[in-house]
Amino acid sequence: MARGKLRIYLGAAPGVGKTYAMLSEGHRRVERGTDLVVGFVEDHGRPRTEVMLHGLEAIPRRELTYRDATFTEMDVDAVLARRPAVALVDELAHTNVPGSRNAKRWQDVEELLRAGIDVISAVNIQHLESLGDVVESITGVRQRETVPDEVVRRADQIELVDMSPQALRRRMAHGNIYAPDKVNAALSNYFRPGNLTALRELALLWTADRVDEYLQQYRSEHRIRSTWQARERIVVGLTGGPEGRTLIRRASRMAAKGSGSEVLAVYIARSDGLTSASPKELAVQRTLVEDLGGTFHHVIGEDVPSALLEFARGVNATQIVLGSSRRKTWQYVFGPGVGATVARESGPDLDVHIVTHSEVAKGRGLPLARGARLGRSRILAGWLTGVGGPALLTLLLTALHDGPGLANDVLLFLFLTVLAALLGGLLPALASAAVGSMLLNFYFTPPKHTLTVQDPKNLVAIVIFFAVAVAVASVVDLAARRTHQAARLRAESEILSYLAGSVLRGETSLEALLERVRETFGMESVALLERESDTAPWTCAGSAATPAAPTADGEPAATREGPAASREGSATSPEGPAASPESAPTASAAAPGARVPLRPEDADVDMPVGDHLALALNGRVLPAEDRRVLAAFAAQAAVVLDRQRLMGEAEQARELAEGNRIRTALLAAVSHDLRTPLAGIKAAVTSLRSDDVAWSDEDEAELLAGIEDGADRLDHLVGNLLDMSRLQTGTVTPLIREIDLDEVVPMALGGVPEGSVTLDVPEELPMVAVDPGLLERSVANIVENAVKYSPPGQPVLVAASALGNRVEVRVADRGPGVPDSAKDRIFEPFQRYGDVPRGAGVGLGLAVARGFAEAMGGTLTAEDTPGGGMTMVLTLSSAAGRPPATPDLPAQVTS
Repeated sequence: MARGKLRIYLGAAPGVGKTYAMLSEGHRRVERGTDLVVGFVEDHGRPRTEVMLHGLEAIPRRELTYRDATFTEMDVDAVLARRPAVALVDELAHTNVPGSRNAKRWQDVEELLRAGIDVISAVNIQHLESLGDVVESITGVRQRETVPDEVVRRADQIELVDMSPQALRRRMAHGNIYAPDKVNAALSNYFRPGNLTALRELALLWTADRVDEYLQQYRSEHRIRSTWQARERIVVGLTGGPEGRTLIRRASRMAAKGSGSEVLAVYIARSDGLTSASPKELAVQRTLVEDLGGTFHHVIGEDVPSALLEFARGVNATQIVLGSSRRKTWQYVFGPGVGATVARESGPDLDVHIVTHSEVAKGRGLPLARGARLGRSRILAGWLTGVGGPALLTLLLTALHDGPGLANDVLLFLFLTVLAALLGGLLPALASAAVGSMLLNFYFTPPKHTLTVQDPKNLVAIVIFFAVAVAVASVVDLAARRTHQAARLRAESEILSYLAGSVLRGETSLEALLERVRETFGMESVALLERESDTAPWTCAGSAATPAAPTADGEPAATREGPAASREGSATSPEGPAASPESAPTASAAAPGARVPLRPEDADVDMPVGDHLALALNGRVLPAEDRRVLAAFAAQAAVVLDRQRLMGEAEQARELAEGNRIRTALLAAVSHDLRTPLAGIKAAVTSLRSDDVAWSDEDEAELLAGIEDGADRLDHLVGNLLDMSRLQTGTVTPLIREIDLDEVVPMALGGVPEGSVTLDVPEELPMVAVDPGLLERSVANIVENAVKYSPPGQPVLVAASALGNRVEVRVADRGPGVPDSAKDRIFEPFQRYGDVPRGAGVGLGLAVARGFAEAMGGTLTAEDTPGGGMTMVLTLSSAAGRPPATPDLPAQVTS
């Protein structure tokens, strides 16, 4: 079954007439005899839209109940059963009521299309998913109902329903869109002229892009190679030279003369990666073209004019901007140049502009030699072997009376040629072959000491020697370059793998990453620069510089070669891309003063990261092939910087939240728990001072006891609050000394009722290294908490024992206990477990006890009491020098 066709009416805002246009199209098709139904159309109380529904067959809607309310949605099953040729379905981005067949209406439309039913629908530009953030920034309203862009892009036909902002506001004012009571609010908020103008521009641009896609598809299907000048597209050909900035600005001025014009800057690089372009200059030009609203493209091509024209025709460009040639006059003997070739082959559909600049005829500079990557020492060794080697071999062989023979002489000279290729590359090998051929002819083939050859066999031998030498040198050089490329790619892959792993693990700090960049590329200094806006100054977010490490003789060590480089010129280290060790910088004796770039333009190499970040390096200019890995490092540096800042913000937010929680709980404690004993004290004092009542001695004693009890309780609460504040601010400084437990623990039981605690502290226990005051407060809080929860008639057991170099104090009660999931939570400030009444304290006792224990180097944990209840285990460090003794009988004390 063929898929149905989708037609969409796209509008910039509600009320432009999408639904009206859709219904008008429905009437036209019905008049032509098309089987058409209304799947779902909402008139929103608009009279003209309601009139347009007359005469069209409407499928009854499906009723759904959600949260005690009844809603109606399109009945997809009914439409599929009816199987019309065309269905009208309004509000494509609508979210269906829970319980519907699909979550979104565009999913309902997809079902109809798969069933072979054509669908006509409508949607506003603000409902496109990719434009949600843009629309929110314009109108201040976040669209909750969205439709994926791809759904709309796949439509067979998109028709823009356009209306000027002024006309739409007039329709609004006349009550044709919203009810009269909503008009003023709509006109002063969402339907402001600026909002409508921006939304209209979004709709026009989005539709224009879609039209451009249709055009490109049509040209591709019909294999149309000529340019259709429906829209000005200006391609700027860059060479990486300084004239590129002039060309970009000239093209930008040309594009500004026509609305909707585009600027596309393209740099053509050869597939072998060899180029004379400056990577830094290319980066600057890329930033410039993007700042001017254009795009930058990097294209690989063997023939620059052909690749440039192919790119221009591929993007349907109308103009090409090139700079006047920088070649000197004598260099034209090698060809007419890129500009002349492009102008000759562009044809009538492409205009070529040749722009003059200050670099005209100043020379292009020589391209990077293939052997330059081998390093100067190796190239020099190759030339010495290729030129000096045959001369030395000739002297040696001529000194021998009976030489090894011409065949062996040829093999020896061939060996030198191969050796020269291995050391210095192709050019030294070719020179060795030429010199060797001449020496063989002059010294070893009759007639000797002449350049003539008497025997044709000898001439053939020399020619074959030269051919074999050239072939072998070429193969050896090619193999060396392929080995170099393979090693380089392996090194790059390992670097990228390292970066990917560090991203997943979140291990690398910004400083460590920048130091790795510096080591990888053998730089003096690396800095990550940042600015808040295009006009703000650059600031350094992080940097790394060459360290000054003194050697054994006391002299500062020079910067070591970048790990990416090997002494043989190929990347054998997994640390980074290949770089010549001879080109790696060395640090001066004053390495701490290494130049740290403060602006991208001051650096030898800079790599932009977005609009406001840049990675700047000082030390040397990197080749183009190294910038790929540098870009990965730059992107990772931006990620690390963002992660560090997010972690800092999260930590600050956590501290603020914790402080806010404690302040809130403290206010609650002061407002209730502290006022309760104060209220009791005030009531007792007021009663004693009353002249209306004659209190007996027993009554006065009871009131005074109540005042004392309230004061003690108030003192305890205030003490815990002060202790908690000291712990929160980190001002608790324990005075550790050696003391026996039986001197401290009994003193901590003074505030509990008599007979509520059983004490078991052997005298033979080792001394503990604690702060006596903190230990007393800690044990007191633990015991008071245990007594509070222990049932009547079940005393709390306080027992102490020695275990290795530790002493444990166990406070066991027979209360309800605490589940394992809540054992850590009961030590948090202002926490009460279960349904403890508000007057039972502020929930600081155990928090203070644990804080004091940890301040003394101990621990406080909770365990289940065998048989029911909870046991608090206070672990302390025993004092050195007094081993634990074996107790005879435990001391049983009841308080």
